[in-house]
Amino acid sequence: MVAEQDLPRMLRGMQPVLAQHPFGIVTLADLPAVLVPFATVAEVEGLTVIATQSALAAAGLDGGAHWALISLTLHSDLAAVGLTAAFANALGDEGISANVIAGYYHDHILVQWAQALDAMAALRALAHA
Repeated sequence: MVAEQDLPRMLRGMQPVLAQHPFGIVTLADLPAVLVPFATVAEVEGLTVIATQSALAAAGLDGGAHWALISLTLHSDLAAVGLTAAFANALGDEGISANVIAGYYHDHILVQWAQALDAMAALRALAHA
């Protein structure tokens, strides 16, 4: 699978997919063995853990605010320029905050759960602009 670098092709091919379950974000000293996270970020202040609310609850953790996870199915190159700025601007124009996680193959965007459908509409509009 070849990673895409051309911004117009990335925008046309990003095909956002909304996860069906809400996610939560917590900060921990250590990752509990029973918790399988979507992503982790090791920071000086602690380990940020992103997981479904149900996985966090099963581990006895309060996931706080509910977040929607939108994954862009396009395999974008990590060195590509402009994709993050384009979708962040499109979401920002709609008053939607975007918290981005870049995986090796795909970009993932966390938005407030209540704004998930509006975010999907903004991303689809961007892909068809």
